[in-house]
Amino acid sequence: MLRRLAPVLLTLVVVALGVTALTARPEQGSPRPRADYVVLVGMAGLRWDDVDPEHTPTLWRMARDGSIGSLSVRSAHRPTCPVDGWLTLGAGNFAAWAGNRQAQVCPPGQVTVEQPDSIGANLPDQEAQVLHNQERLPWGTVPGALSESVRCSVAVGPGAAVAAARPFGRVDRYAPALPADPAELLGSCVLSIVDLGTVTGEDPTLRAEAVRAADADLARVLAARPPQSLVVVAGISDTEQPSRLHVAVADGPGWERGWLTSASTGREGYLQLVDLAPTALAVLGRPMPERLFIGQPAAPVEGRPADLATAITAPADADREAGAQRRVADGFFVVVAVVQVLLAIAVLPLLRRARRHAGVGRAPVPRRVVAVVEVLLVAAALALPAALLADLVPWWRGEHAGWYFAVVTAAVLAAATTLVRLAPGYAATLGPLGVVAALATLVVGADVLTGARLQLNGVIGYSALQGGRYAGLGTVGLGIFVGGSLLTAGWLAQRVRRAWRPMVMVSVGGLAVVVVGSPYLGSDSIGAIALTAGVSVAAAISAGGWLTVSRLAWASMAALAVTVGFAVLDLRRPATERGSLGRFLAALGDGTGGLTVHRSSTANVETLTNSPLTVLALAGALLVWFALLQPWGGLKRLFGIYPAMRGAMAGTAVAALVGGLLSGAALDVAGAAGALVVPMAALAALRVLDHSADRTQPVGDRPQDAVPAAGRADGGAVASTAGGRGAGASTAGAGGAGASTAGGRGAGASAGVSPP
Repeated sequence: MLRRLAPVLLTLVVVALGVTALTARPEQGSPRPRADYVVLVGMAGLRWDDVDPEHTPTLWRMARDGSIGSLSVRSAHRPTCPVDGWLTLGAGNFAAWAGNRQAQVCPPGQVTVEQPDSIGANLPDQEAQVLHNQERLPWGTVPGALSESVRCSVAVGPGAAVAAARPFGRVDRYAPALPADPAELLGSCVLSIVDLGTVTGEDPTLRAEAVRAADADLARVLAARPPQSLVVVAGISDTEQPSRLHVAVADGPGWERGWLTSASTGREGYLQLVDLAPTALAVLGRPMPERLFIGQPAAPVEGRPADLATAITAPADADREAGAQRRVADGFFVVVAVVQVLLAIAVLPLLRRARRHAGVGRAPVPRRVVAVVEVLLVAAALALPAALLADLVPWWRGEHAGWYFAVVTAAVLAAATTLVRLAPGYAATLGPLGVVAALATLVVGADVLTGARLQLNGVIGYSALQGGRYAGLGTVGLGIFVGGSLLTAGWLAQRVRRAWRPMVMVSVGGLAVVVVGSPYLGSDSIGAIALTAGVSVAAAISAGGWLTVSRLAWASMAALAVTVGFAVLDLRRPATERGSLGRFLAALGDGTGGLTVHRSSTANVETLTNSPLTVLALAGALLVWFALLQPWGGLKRLFGIYPAMRGAMAGTAVAALVGGLLSGAALDVAGAAGALVVPMAALAALRVLDHSADRTQPVGDRPQDAVPAAGRADGGAVASTAGGRGAGASTAGAGGAGASTAGGRGAGASAGVSPP
């Protein structure tokens, strides 16, 4: 009876852990400061390395007294050109200006602004821009949503007119340039948007001249600001490729000497361009057009260094790291994919010749060659965790950042591989697999527990320039963590009695679900749901047997239960506190859920065709299916002897595929998981095949005929004892070795049966 109830009980445990992880939320901070007026000042292209006491004294004083951060200027076009940035600011959502433009190039900012009277202005192209963003782009953006949310707004300059224009094109108050005394203009409406020009190019002299002129205008704005006002200065856009992080400064009552952050980034010191519109409305106490805004209000947090020069070093360094990450990441993943494919090809002849047939057949590969290949497989599996650890060293600050990263990663990889090679139990069949899986899990888990600082702008993480994620567990990190945690769970489960194995899988896997899904840690609800399904699959078959329809159904029910439980609780929260699942369900309720589905499917297609991790996923799948799972491949034999490892690998496949597809990452999660799991599966298969013909020593045999079993305590080899009776090899190619006991009875290892 208990055995029949075990899947139900395990499912309930996993569901409880998953829902607990997803629904626990950090406490909200202090109430957001309020103001009577908001002035948004934009300087397209302004970066933190442009700010210093000499050329920008006004901005320097403002940053010293206010809160600062790095601004990601993502829009619906890449790069975000100035006109795209202004349009996105006014929409509170990712927007792009329609028109003929070359890819990756910003056109001249020719915006037509008509002034039919002396008060306001009109943008004749605004209605066309609204239609373009509504019908041609997947975000459902409404340009002018910010101005529609206030009674009246002021625009100074053509860029500001783009941001302040209502959807039908009207600008309430407009001045083509900043007046000598702008006090009356800035005090005429609760919201003012000011365009202070563009800082472009890489020539230091030209940039210094541009920022000096803009800083002088900023001084007049600050001198004329209305009482009880918040002034926000933002580097509103890029001006050319490559994209950069830009300046964000907020100065007003309650915004003193802190870091800027928002719920959309979840990271101290980081804002998105789409956060500025909801920030303005929140500060003014105006209701949000929640269905139209994708950003979240900004807020100041403590912890900034008292010295401004020291504080500015952090966002400036983040900009350098993000730029170097973009240049290095693609090349690194290409190299990893090529090396793993070549290594998979090299393993094939070793698999063919690894199985010994009691001295009959082709001569086995020399031990030294096998040992070298095993070390290479360990190194290949540790390549991604080593690259994550490389971010402990500031390699991006050098002139040749790519070479520095390669050297640091190679050094870390060599050290990690040596550690695995010298670890106790390396000679055991599952020894390297267990140590590698534990190391990978420890590296990613420790990073997540300490704030995921290595993943932000890291080669193995996510870039603030992309604007997809700023905190928690990234796509590649999720793949590594899923594969590492489930392999670790399988390795531990294999070391206990059969009846306890599902509980070990659930215990380790449940902790992994908490790490992935908790908003305090990984903050990935989709990843937690996917991992729940994987843990359920792994637990169901860890004691033996294959993935049947009923077991797959239990796993699906577990994932569905976590999803439903979290969704019910998430929908009960205020709209600004909901997770991605709650926002999606709310969008389904108001008829805009199709936009989310369209964005996710588009992201899957783009990632599938452009990511090197797709090659890793496909190459790993081909090696497993056409080699390792063949009768000569050894993986079936491995699964027969170690059913917990079969559960771990099956669970990894389920979790990685579900997590990637639901999050719009296509095969990236599977590729990252495969980069860890497939080399270890190949190594374990080689070792199992190497001992496929081992026998215990029959009574009366000569000592030299016995096969030694030193170091094979996990069942990968045969342990012979005095008076022992030989145990036959497994049937149907699934068994691996027999273990004779002192009592003289051999234990056969057959499919689904593990040595005690």
